[in-house]
Amino acid sequence: MFNKIMKRGSRKVPKSEVVAEPAAAPVTVNHASRPAVSPPSGAATAAPHQLSPSPAGGGAAAPQIESLPLFRDVPVPERQALFVRKLQICAVSFDFSDTLKSAREKEVKRQTLSELVDFVQSGPGRLAESVQEELVRTVSINIFRCLPPASHENTGSEVTDPEEEDPYLDPAWPHLQLVYELLLRYVVSSDTDTKVAKRYIDHSFVLRLLDLFDSEDPREREYLKTILHRIYGKFMVHRPFIRKAINNIFYRFIFETERHSGIGELLEILGSIINGFALPMKEEHKLFLVRALIPLHKPKPVGIYHQQLSYCIVQFVEKDFKLADTVIRGLLKYWPVTNCQKEVLFLGELEEVLEATQPSEFQRCMVPLFKQIARCLSSSHFQVAERALFLWNNDHIVSLIAQNRSVILPIIFEALEKNMQGHWNQAVHGLTANVRKMFLDMDSDLFEACQLQYIEKESKSKSLEEQRELAWRRLEDVVEGKAMGEDMIVAN
Repeated sequence: MFNKIMKRGSRKVPKSEVVAEPAAAPVTVNHASRPAVSPPSGAATAAPHQLSPSPAGGGAAAPQIESLPLFRDVPVPERQALFVRKLQICAVSFDFSDTLKSAREKEVKRQTLSELVDFVQSGPGRLAESVQEELVRTVSINIFRCLPPASHENTGSEVTDPEEEDPYLDPAWPHLQLVYELLLRYVVSSDTDTKVAKRYIDHSFVLRLLDLFDSEDPREREYLKTILHRIYGKFMVHRPFIRKAINNIFYRFIFETERHSGIGELLEILGSIINGFALPMKEEHKLFLVRALIPLHKPKPVGIYHQQLSYCIVQFVEKDFKLADTVIRGLLKYWPVTNCQKEVLFLGELEEVLEATQPSEFQRCMVPLFKQIARCLSSSHFQVAERALFLWNNDHIVSLIAQNRSVILPIIFEALEKNMQGHWNQAVHGLTANVRKMFLDMDSDLFEACQLQYIEKESKSKSLEEQRELAWRRLEDVVEGKAMGEDMIVAN
């Protein structure tokens, strides 16, 4: 009952003929029929090969290998046992910071992973429990690792928009991608029994998976997003736990670090989850909106994930229109004071929320809302003023304003008049003229009354300014006269 996440095009996994596993050593590697790595000349393909230690390493010898047949070359009853042996080959970790180190073994592992993915994807039938345990163990060994230091930890720089700089690309990705693909195929397979799989895809596994969302590699976060969403859909028993764990990530991000690479991807998952919420909405979900989603507007890097956040917020209002007042007041609470680009984002989100707002909820928050909009209308930053004026291009919002014009127009009239009299941007000047005409056409009497009130206010303000200037001049005269008197006393 939830929408699919935006699909990513899975890279087609190359098929290969692979062999390997040591006869005696614990590390097994597969390497038959590989065009890239040929066996030594004169040696039989199926014969075991001993790898010599690295001459410069002065340390451990490279693993021994032996040939393993392809899945299609063994009887069906023996394939799961062969699958386990190939999984054991892939449970070996390599150092990818040096591309030349163990290059042969890395390629063997990559081809073996490719074969495992093809095997699971072909629908071999239900895997035995011991096989599933070994599969999850192998996946865990490969993906659960210490992430490299984030760029800001090395440079001390501020978090920037990922579109403005080259993203970090993990050198181990040729292997990691296949491991993630293997996990995804296992999770989505119709042959995977959730009653068995949940023993290995457990709370601990889910938590460690969520930790990886802080990876700076966008390709890894994309796979994690898809896999976690599929786990949420298939393992109903994990759903409350996953929501709570994501909440905790948000709380730490908002109130402690303000640094996390995967907030946008987590919000994409939540957008789909929120879409599937049943009505009437549970109190737990409303608390999540108030305590986590709305405060996510506070951190400085909100622009990086604002699109996904806005989608989640609007989903709540569309599900339950009574939440509109809560959402709008929440936006006003975190409204930026000095960040104009953030203000433009907030105004865009506000328009989407107002589109889903009913008149009864609009009336509850319209006074504080239009006090803020009035400040935006008179902003010297033309993009902020222009975006605020664009609200009057939305028919639903204009309808809400028209129904409550007697309250709204007196609040914003001064901002409109000041724009007409002195805003430096011509586009803002033109849009303001259109909005004024709209109000004049709606209710000319109200417009004239607001105009008279504005003129009186300006006159009083001018009079007060003149009185203030006069008081200052008198004070200056007194000070000047006192100074002259003191000078005369000194001179005498």
